Amino acid sequence: MDVRSQVSMVFHLDKCIGCHTCSIACKNIWTDREGTEYMWWNNVETKPGAGYPTRWEDQVNYKGGWEVHNGKLRLKSTGPGRVVFNMFHNPSMPSMEDYYEPWTYRFQDLFNGPEAEDQPTAMPVSMITGEYLDIESGPNWDDDLGGSPVYAENDVNLEGLPAHVRQQMFEIQRLAFFYIPRICNHCLNPACVASCPSGALYKRGEDGIVLVNQKRCRAWRSCISACPYKKVYFNWSTGKSEKCILCYPRVETGQAPACFHSCVGRIRYLGNLLYDAEKIPDVAKLDEYDLVDGFRNLILDPNDPEVEAAALENGIPSSVVESAKESPVYRFVKQWKIALPLHAEFRTLPMLFYVPPLSPVISSSNDQAVRVESDQLFSDVERARIPMEFLSKLFAAGNTGKVRYALRKQYAVRLLRRHLTVGDVPESLAKRALAEADCSVEEADQIYRLTSLANFDQRFIIPPSQREQAIEAMRDPMKHKQESGFGFREAPFRV
Repeated sequence: MDVRSQVSMVFHLDKCIGCHTCSIACKNIWTDREGTEYMWWNNVETKPGAGYPTRWEDQVNYKGGWEVHNGKLRLKSTGPGRVVFNMFHNPSMPSMEDYYEPWTYRFQDLFNGPEAEDQPTAMPVSMITGEYLDIESGPNWDDDLGGSPVYAENDVNLEGLPAHVRQQMFEIQRLAFFYIPRICNHCLNPACVASCPSGALYKRGEDGIVLVNQKRCRAWRSCISACPYKKVYFNWSTGKSEKCILCYPRVETGQAPACFHSCVGRIRYLGNLLYDAEKIPDVAKLDEYDLVDGFRNLILDPNDPEVEAAALENGIPSSVVESAKESPVYRFVKQWKIALPLHAEFRTLPMLFYVPPLSPVISSSNDQAVRVESDQLFSDVERARIPMEFLSKLFAAGNTGKVRYALRKQYAVRLLRRHLTVGDVPESLAKRALAEADCSVEEADQIYRLTSLANFDQRFIIPPSQREQAIEAMRDPMKHKQESGFGFREAPFRV
């Protein structure tokens, strides 16, 4: 058993209001420089929808992630025999059009325009070329239009669904959408790290955060094609790849990442997980239907004395093990089993998990009267507007049972709280829903408290930083202390 620690995250989609505060917080801190205008390390997408970049989930086109070939894992996008040719022409590389050409407005026209009868207009211009731009797309161009066939029909997850299911999603009484905030998943089996010929991408041993060494990056851009979530970007100004760094300068000082800190809906949770690294190759090769269970089996119980002893023996500090015992991510993913990985079939084993949303009940309109197609206060998850098959393709590699379990448990908690606070739900109905969801009253109360009443310190259990141990492997920590804060420092060269 090779026990390691990983900083992990949970996003509760039932609470996301699509305000994009997280995106703006990240943009203002990290990607407001030349060459990063089109980059959104954190973006919020509307589902159903095409996403950012357009149809990023279509790995037939982009060839991201891993595949099982002759019983072995291999990258879809590159390999020893393809990397040199891909450098000159990579057909699966997303272009600027797949993201969007960033623009601003020529505001001086509002003040310097010639006298005229019409109000002056600030025309949109490209932030790259400075020329007039006809805006055709943006980072969330289909915002709030998940129910519109114009945008929603481009969602890759609709492909393969039965015809009647696709038709139901666009009936006027079933129109619905929800939001998915996305950042780098800091995967356990990152395809971006494996694809880099120069070894510029690496996964930090002390917390699992995936970073890009800017000094070693040689602009091969294999990482951009290999990442199935398209969360690695190319800076056209510096000629280097960039990606979400999980605000590691903040994490190292016990602060939550900027997007977590600024979240208005309080949908984000952060904590560390202990996992068995020896099982990663076997889990990544499982059949798609078994990937979620295999992924959960990777995660170890920090309260198990054997796991704790193996962690300490492997060099994980006791303070990090203790923080894993309090991790909210462990409860969502392993204990309650209501948080699921996004597109587990990519086989990168992402460490960002999502609690699937409870969609509205189905209703119909007749002579200006709205009728809810349910005789209960809350409609059963099987009759929700968003089909179970669609959610399972997003969060469980097509295994509808995993999504159904997560939704039923949330549904049962909602019924129980309605019974306790309002009293219009019979106790028998609430308890029957709990029994069907494999949930006790005590567990339902814990879920309610963590999702509704948790404060800042309960949502973010940040493991203590152990940077001094990582630095010792490369240089004298006292010398490094004198250098910190000054970026790259090179010794003077003398002939």
